[in-house]
Amino acid sequence: MIYFDNSATTAIHKESLDTYMKTSQRFVGNPSSLHRLGENAHRLLSKGREQVAELLGVEPAEIFFTSCGTEGNNWVIKGTAIEKAPFGKHIILSSIEHPSVGKTCEQLEQLGFEVSHAPVDANGIIDVDALKGLLRPDTILVSTMAVNNETGSRQPILGISQVLAEYPTIHYHVDAVQAVGKIPVAEWLTERVDFVTLSAHKFHGPRGVGILYRKHGTKLAPLLAGGGQENNQRSGTENVPGIISTAKALRISLTDDVYKAERVRHLKNSLIDALKEFPKVSVYTNEETELSAPHIICFGLQGIRGEVMVHAFEEKDIYISTTSACSSKKKMNSSTLISMGVAKKDAETAVRISLDETNTMTEVEQFLTVFNQLYKKFAKLNG
Repeated sequence: MIYFDNSATTAIHKESLDTYMKTSQRFVGNPSSLHRLGENAHRLLSKGREQVAELLGVEPAEIFFTSCGTEGNNWVIKGTAIEKAPFGKHIILSSIEHPSVGKTCEQLEQLGFEVSHAPVDANGIIDVDALKGLLRPDTILVSTMAVNNETGSRQPILGISQVLAEYPTIHYHVDAVQAVGKIPVAEWLTERVDFVTLSAHKFHGPRGVGILYRKHGTKLAPLLAGGGQENNQRSGTENVPGIISTAKALRISLTDDVYKAERVRHLKNSLIDALKEFPKVSVYTNEETELSAPHIICFGLQGIRGEVMVHAFEEKDIYISTTSACSSKKKMNSSTLISMGVAKKDAETAVRISLDETNTMTEVEQFLTVFNQLYKKFAKLNG
């Protein structure tokens, strides 16, 4: 099997899984319970928070645990809307955001909020000047992703931070779900970034755990009410085994991350160079380091719908995806490619390869061998 769908989810690290199993067996108490078992679980939870904070270069009090990136995105957007509604109801995001951001803002529009979309260029990168032009006195939130999940385009977080430095009352949220271990995340946290959302299963941690960085002093209304866990900010019994397993996975992912990212980029560039040799293939991902993350390739074969290509590779035990795992079964067109100016008929052909440090050049060569076979097969079918 060749697994090239790591942006959808990653296999959990063995060390992370072992940590999850041992923690589940040894720490059975609820961290909110008053007895000794509860206290033991609470101390372990605090240790996990400290480890994550240390790895990200922030304070433990700035780390909150959620169930996933989607919950974190919903919390920041809706929590900001609730907290800051008396001061304004205008939100800015880009035209290429993940559905957990875009759909959340659509809900808020039904409640009287106004949402503006900053455009992107032909490489799928946010136009910082255009975003600046959208700012208004009643703007309360700007939300942008760090790495686009469809094309891998790397967004100008520092440039946007510099613009927002002049607007201290506007919350700035970064969806960094696709960024951990691929591009530096910790460097933004010293800039004008108020919130960062992460998801453990994107960096070889367990499913069902998310991380929200919330800058100290930033006001945010809770999304979940109840027992007052997470310092009264996110109610619900904490997933202690999952959190400790996530801390382990984060440490592994950030160890030698620059070396691993460069290794993955070499695989990516080898694939892109080979795909560009096929006349009917369009590659929508830029190879430049400054413009794209090292692990994602988006391309399409003229006249062949993305889902057809996905299943054709699956028959060969190779796993890729259409442009977004969240939208693939709904057969939705790539909103990112449309925003980049790609024609609808071409966007319908798009598929995504997403690599990882566990992938090899042998797998790349095997993929290209199969692709060459499929290219010839589809050419015959299309006459």
